[in-house]
Amino acid sequence: MATIADAVNAPKPPDPSRYTLPAHVALLSWRTGPALSALLVGVVAWEITSRAVALPFVPPTLAIAAAFWRMILSGEILASLRDSMTMLVVGFGLAVAVGVPVGLLTGRYRRAANVIDPYLDALLSVPSLLLVPVFFGMFGLGRATHVAVVFVYTFVVIAVMTRSGLATIDPAFVEMARSFGASEAQILRQVLLPGALPSVVAGLQLGVGRAIRGLINVEMLMGTAGLGALLRRYGARFDAASVYGVLLVLIALALAGTQLLRLAHKRLDPSMIT
Repeated sequence: MATIADAVNAPKPPDPSRYTLPAHVALLSWRTGPALSALLVGVVAWEITSRAVALPFVPPTLAIAAAFWRMILSGEILASLRDSMTMLVVGFGLAVAVGVPVGLLTGRYRRAANVIDPYLDALLSVPSLLLVPVFFGMFGLGRATHVAVVFVYTFVVIAVMTRSGLATIDPAFVEMARSFGASEAQILRQVLLPGALPSVVAGLQLGVGRAIRGLINVEMLMGTAGLGALLRRYGARFDAASVYGVLLVLIALALAGTQLLRLAHKRLDPSMIT
């Protein structure tokens, strides 16, 4: 018969919390299953469509994979990706460094909004591609033109989303912070910016797609290197399989950037999962 001593000395069951996946791994695993299923369905649907219609601009999946592998072996993809990533990171980084403070200023101070908002509205409504000749006249064919286009494509949406995030914050939080003696800089840094964080991250996610789109547009128009120039070159040859191979790299680049922003948002604000 078991005694009280036996019950006390019995080994304890393992603590389930020790085997809990880290937050970023759990988030990835939660999304991986549906994502892979959707990807498989898309590949199968594309293969069926390509065999049914037999059109030159709808190549089979194996032809796209073969073209992609050929570009990997030749080094075209990696070299073009390196050139594009350099300009993308610089332009996107500048857009974040300028767009978030501008959004905070226009959302916080009415006078700043009266001065800056007309320019933001104009840039948001005018097709950014029309500014490419302007930047070309200012900077020439160098990388500065590409960085400027990426900046303009991205800066506006980040600033507008940050400004919209500040509009959702309850003014009572600002008044409470001020009653405790918080300075204006502390209110901006510790009250307004954390409160607008979901909108800021949403703006960054939109900005990733716009940055890639702007970079590809300018590279296809006047670039001599990069993924956009590679698209233009294979498009001129009517090589649909290679064009789709480059598009796969662009899609993967956009998805990776969006996923990194999701993970960063969850790290900064564990209560939010975007």
